[in-house]
Amino acid sequence: MSVDGSLEALDVIERQTAVLVRNFEMFYRRTDIHDDLDRAEYLLLRTLSEVGPQDINTLAASLGLDPSTAGRQVSALCRQGLVERAAAATDRRRSIITPTAAGLRRMDAVRTARAESLADLLGGWTEEELHTLGAMFAKYNGAVARKFLADAHADAGVGVGVDANADANAESAPAPVNAR
Repeated sequence: MSVDGSLEALDVIERQTAVLVRNFEMFYRRTDIHDDLDRAEYLLLRTLSEVGPQDINTLAASLGLDPSTAGRQVSALCRQGLVERAAAATDRRRSIITPTAAGLRRMDAVRTARAESLADLLGGWTEEELHTLGAMFAKYNGAVARKFLADAHADAGVGVGVDANADANAESAPAPVNAR
């Protein structure tokens, strides 16, 4: 692609990204999907569901958060009975965060509502178009993770459910956590 073609494509991507963010905000305001769990709670529970119990530093890195922010989110979820915090068997100074059955049920209910909403919104799309969108989100989110979550890659496997090799396998990759 020529330099001019690349700049034109990047201009379209920049604009459409701004519109996408606005649409996500509108979706958040105009639906009740996030009434049960807010986005941060949902993503934290979804991450624990997919990767299993984690210490707070690993969880924070995988979510792209600083440990104090992740700690506040975990404390709020503990108060609601959605996660449990226990001392690590090998180092009693570390806490291991585990989702409770109630936390997993609430996360799954939100995930189902989100999937149904997406199915309604994208109902006219072909299966190929849906796979392409998922692959492109995976590739984009992989690029973001590689650029901004480098510590998460080293400490927690990748970050926010994103495949670190999304560029290499974008066609076959499932949609990452934060794209669903």
